[in-house]
Amino acid sequence: MKPTTRGTLAAVLTCVAAAAASATAVTPAAAVGTVPVPVPLDGVEKSLDVELPRIGGEIPLPTPGAPEGPRYAEGRLIPERAVPQLPVSGGLPGAGVRAPVPETLGNGFNHVGLDAPASDLRTLGPGVALDAPLTAPNPDNFGLPDLKPPQAGVLTPVLQTAPGADLGLGQGL
Repeated sequence: MKPTTRGTLAAVLTCVAAAAASATAVTPAAAVGTVPVPVPLDGVEKSLDVELPRIGGEIPLPTPGAPEGPRYAEGRLIPERAVPQLPVSGGLPGAGVRAPVPETLGNGFNHVGLDAPASDLRTLGPGVALDAPLTAPNPDNFGLPDLKPPQAGVLTPVLQTAPGADLGLGQGL
């Protein structure tokens, strides 16, 4: 094997290995589709010499999906979904708050915490279903279509989610 071929092959294998390693090293925020947003209160804590709550959040990243194409049905001149519904997946924003609560029986801090993680949200936009005021060609009518009442309808949007939250008390902050 020539040295140039060996060098090219080594470069290709190095690039493939780097791409495979970067594909497997996914951070949890990227896997869920959210971006963590911390609220920095350290400067206020140090300047006022007070224990402040720890606050953070998560902002979801919406991702559009592929719309379902038109479906042709027998006896209709226009497909069932003339304007398709567009699916969008994302999430509801999450929040995490831990606030100090003075301990009554000692000299430390307890905390009260609220954890509302980002939850999945699936939506499906509205769509339109139409049908022409003509039927398919009728052989009894010399191949001409018959008249029928026109049909128009709006496909309702869909929203699916299951949010949750956890409220609790604990030791330390």
